[in-house]
Amino acid sequence: MPLPEIAIIGRPNVGKSSLFNRIVGRRVSIVDPTAGTTRDRVAQLVEILPPTDLPYDRALDAAPKLAELIDTGGFGIYTAEGGRFDDAGEDLSTLTPMIEAQIKEGAMRASLILFVIDAQTGVTGLDMRIAQMIRSSGRSDRVLLVANKVDDDSWIAAAQDASRLGFGEPVMTSASSAFGKRAFLEAVWNRLPDSVEPAPPPEMKIAIVGRRNAGKSTLINALAGEPRVIVSEIAGTTRDSVDVRFELNGRTFVAIDTAGVRKRKSWADDIEYYSHQRAKAAITRADVCVLLLDATEPTTQVEKRLALELIEQHKPTVIAINKWDLVEAKLKTSDYVQHITEELFALDFAPMVFLTAASGKGVSSVIDVCANLYKQANHRETTGRLNAVIRAILEDRGPSSKLGSKAKIFYVSQIATSPPTIAIVVNKPELFAGTYERYLMNQLHEQLPYSEVPIKLVFSERKRLTPEQLASRSRATDTHGDDEAIED
Repeated sequence: MPLPEIAIIGRPNVGKSSLFNRIVGRRVSIVDPTAGTTRDRVAQLVEILPPTDLPYDRALDAAPKLAELIDTGGFGIYTAEGGRFDDAGEDLSTLTPMIEAQIKEGAMRASLILFVIDAQTGVTGLDMRIAQMIRSSGRSDRVLLVANKVDDDSWIAAAQDASRLGFGEPVMTSASSAFGKRAFLEAVWNRLPDSVEPAPPPEMKIAIVGRRNAGKSTLINALAGEPRVIVSEIAGTTRDSVDVRFELNGRTFVAIDTAGVRKRKSWADDIEYYSHQRAKAAITRADVCVLLLDATEPTTQVEKRLALELIEQHKPTVIAINKWDLVEAKLKTSDYVQHITEELFALDFAPMVFLTAASGKGVSSVIDVCANLYKQANHRETTGRLNAVIRAILEDRGPSSKLGSKAKIFYVSQIATSPPTIAIVVNKPELFAGTYERYLMNQLHEQLPYSEVPIKLVFSERKRLTPEQLASRSRATDTHGDDEAIED
């Protein structure tokens, strides 16, 4: 049985995203005074605790209830009459049908609808339109009316006016100050169905990153098999990072749609700054990343900067070339691969996949390659194999001596996975820095089972052992044999 969904809906600027973040307990949705900041359905798993004042017989069986909380865009945000435009002069009224379609889909699927109004502004004509939309959809019995921005007792009387919307007395709270939070969450718990077993965790999380209009949202929808996020020719349509759970060949994954990246000097407002921060956070929490390129456009500094970010975070990365159908008649695959390898040299070991997200061609191959990279990143090599490989590398070519110093490696071991992290104890770490470290990394990519994922090398200088450590090492040597130093 799937988890119940809680959809937060309402007109613009009533505090839906603030309420979403308050329930989740951290900042997930972007909050900004600009109307229309949220556009897609932003989802997060939450645990709603039971009320503390339940009768004894009910309290015995009371348990937290799991649900998927959905933040939606503001209903009626862009109108042709309003003439809202973005920083590039695009008429955003064209987004209205898509945003409202996402809101209606969220409401239709929800077990509980949190219809949020602004107690300080009062009921508006747009609130009445939303109420009518809910009634016409036959979902009135699922509505919990929420009067937000009730910052203290002085606003309670004004909030009660919302009852004329026809959904009973509103629950009063303030997302910003947490006033009434306990009563609000207890009301949510009471309206949710009994807790169900949570869905199994996904095999991996995949962040889709790239510049604007590369086709990230189109790829997400192709993976989900439904229009889960808004796709538009208007650059910068996606603001939040949106998690989309999907299944492929009986396996469960989460794809993270991120805002398109562009040069910092081109940022139009604070929203774009927060979108950029969400995209970086998505890379951090992803297991594998997909760097999506537009085959019809040349690579820019944006892609190069993203490649460096992926390397700095040691993220397994697939370079996915989208819209290949538009150029394959005039471009050779081998030539394009060579071009991208030269342009994105920081990711010269990363595999490439060619696809057309709009038609679904090549989409499943992206996931197959991601799964392979995930396996590589989680591989753990034996200490014996690592020492043998590095011994052979040093015998073939060791670091250049500096001031007569001779490079020595005393011990090698893999200490972590994802990324594969190799600790190397040496006599002088500075002898291995720079050019030789890059050479060693390239050799390890060629000779070890993680050839297409970043490897993290940690060099440290051998320290004098305490008597206790010497005794411990002696006991280990009796059991496993001595590890001799590896020299160049």
